[in-house]
Amino acid sequence: MRSVTQVYEGGFSDAVFNSQEVFRALMDAMASPGRVIEIGNLAAAPSPISSVAASVAATLFDHDATVWCDKSITSSAAAIGWLKFHTGLELTSNPSDAQFALIGDLETMPSLESFAKGTSEYPDRSTTIILQVNGFNGPEELTLSGPGIENRQAFAPSKLPKMFVDQWTANRGAFPRGVDLIFAGKGALAALPRATRISKMEA
Repeated sequence: MRSVTQVYEGGFSDAVFNSQEVFRALMDAMASPGRVIEIGNLAAAPSPISSVAASVAATLFDHDATVWCDKSITSSAAAIGWLKFHTGLELTSNPSDAQFALIGDLETMPSLESFAKGTSEYPDRSTTIILQVNGFNGPEELTLSGPGIENRQAFAPSKLPKMFVDQWTANRGAFPRGVDLIFAGKGALAALPRATRISKMEA
């Protein structure tokens, strides 16, 4: 069956080298919020997981990782099979229990408040959310400021969750607790660490 074949194919051609390359890109993105960093389409998972999202998952997820996936992904047996085979992850049905979350449909994703925000003692026990987007030339341009940004940084992913600015303001207000976001576009990624301030671009 094609779906069974898809489960085993599409991993990194060189697991160590490729994962290191993606990890460096992720670290650069976290250090420079809103900066779009190009990466090669190194992994290829079954639809609806994009190549960049698959590459991020193959880099960050392992058998110790607890991951929540939205319905667009869990409804694909091939996609879930690929994630399990190539990363060894543990799936959870509760967003608040997730170390990572993989979102294919931003229209229906839970609010940021639904995910783990860590504790005052262990703020790292929070969810890193990977959001699949088409690109970074979207209709709504945001202005970013904060650590890692010299003055201001424009950021315009192709799609944002509903009421995103309000949700993010609440998330940042919980600092040092809070979620971090990774945007997986086509051939590129960007990140929003929890300390980043966001406002809508003024006309």
